[in-house]
Amino acid sequence: MGLTRSGLLVFGLVCVLQLSHSSSDSDFTKVRAVSLGGWLVVEGWIKPSLFDGIPNGDMLDGTQVQLKSVGLQKYLSANGGGGGNLTVDQDAASTSETFRLWRVSYREYQFRCINGKFLTAINGEVISATVVSPGDTETFYIERNNSMLHIKLLNGGYLQVTDNNQLTSNYPSQPGWDDGMATFEMTIVANNIHGDYQLANGYGPQQAMVVLTEHRKNFITGKDFYFLSQNGINAVRIPVGWWIAYDPNPPAPFISGSLDALDRAFYWAQIYGLKCIVDLHAAPGSQNGMEHSASRDGSVDWPSAANIEKTLDVINFLAQRYANNPCLLGIELLNEPSAGAVPLDTLVPYYRTGYQIVRRYSDKAYVIFCQRIGNADPMELYQSDLGPTNTVVDLHYYNLFNPYFEKLNATENIQFIYNDRKPQVQALNSANGPLVFIGEWVNEWNVTDASQTQYQLFAKAQLDVYDEASFGWSYWTVRWFTVGKPNVHASYGRMPCVSFVHTDMTLETYHQKDNLLRMRMMMVMTITDNDSEIPPPK
Repeated sequence: MGLTRSGLLVFGLVCVLQLSHSSSDSDFTKVRAVSLGGWLVVEGWIKPSLFDGIPNGDMLDGTQVQLKSVGLQKYLSANGGGGGNLTVDQDAASTSETFRLWRVSYREYQFRCINGKFLTAINGEVISATVVSPGDTETFYIERNNSMLHIKLLNGGYLQVTDNNQLTSNYPSQPGWDDGMATFEMTIVANNIHGDYQLANGYGPQQAMVVLTEHRKNFITGKDFYFLSQNGINAVRIPVGWWIAYDPNPPAPFISGSLDALDRAFYWAQIYGLKCIVDLHAAPGSQNGMEHSASRDGSVDWPSAANIEKTLDVINFLAQRYANNPCLLGIELLNEPSAGAVPLDTLVPYYRTGYQIVRRYSDKAYVIFCQRIGNADPMELYQSDLGPTNTVVDLHYYNLFNPYFEKLNATENIQFIYNDRKPQVQALNSANGPLVFIGEWVNEWNVTDASQTQYQLFAKAQLDVYDEASFGWSYWTVRWFTVGKPNVHASYGRMPCVSFVHTDMTLETYHQKDNLLRMRMMMVMTITDNDSEIPPPK
């Protein structure tokens, strides 16, 4: 899940859990995990600097733009969202006047309408919005002067507006910036998708390889695994993208190397006594339209039969590769499918088949099913008969991303955890089905100017409640950066810089079921990045 807040106070919370189990406990220890978000699946908000070197970086895949004719002072419009000729006749812009960019190069773009059709010159000089699969006749060359654009076809014909409000590609010469009928003012409506697709397609394959190789090498290291193992964490949840199954030659524009990094993670986990949950965070076609599912433009195309079959192949690859690794704890079949775009009667058969695939290779690995996001009832998965053994349902709990939380103060947020979340966790624990996993949560909210004590109490409330989940929990995420600096309310662990300092502030010692749990809140400043003592992976 991507966080969007910035400018928060630079101090962090690390919850150190010291657990001892009574003799009546089974061999299963509850999961206290941290997600390695932003590492093998890029999320621009986690490390914005990854995108700093992309030319025309405000025109990445999925950027939503509106175009106004300078001469007519009217907006280009695909009436009804596309399907006919473009007109230039709207005084105000809405969805029919908004286009999503598909980037071909830093100067070549395709324009997608709200209904999925692309602008095209396929019918001659008149521009229409009638093509589903874009090619050369749907690719336009952009000449840019800040927000002003000249647009031409690959064959050199510049677009212009006619007196009868049509858009044609027959401007007779190269226009100047004072030629209003061939000049368009671009307004960027949204530029919020910064994932693997945008990074790789923005840089191009060679530079993207340089950027991602460096990122994968340094963003998560063996020192992180050591630090987590020493501070109450017993597992890591590792988001991966579907292209990992195709390494070393993934489909364009994706960049190879994530499989080697995942292998390193398993090696470090074995050294430091951690378990690994492999989480398929990004599926073919995107299951939620967000950057962390590697969506190209916000569309959700995963539910097609072809994409589901391809996804099952990825699960087969992961299960076959890691089933016999002693550090594998579980495989999460899909992260955060959208309730609005992924029907339950599509998701459940996929989950059942994915379960069967994992069981071909392991009868012990947990198979994890993520709840749909967007007001779906978590009980729907408990009523779906997904598999008989070692099954888990993953719930993501954020006091964010919903207008309801915007009006709550610190005390009300904390009360919500106890009054609303706790009964739900207890009800699901008692549902006589899959184990309950709070697979993502974060010590962040919409409260402005919250005090350090309020953050600590919010963390305590969440730990009180989420530790009751029968499978356990995983914190999101190990680190993230705000305006080039680490934001440590949402970061678990270390921030790369100079040295590691902490202040130990014991809140309480309390009993919970059969576990003696001591929670300490630590203020984390920085930690070195020297991994010289970490053995290189084999």
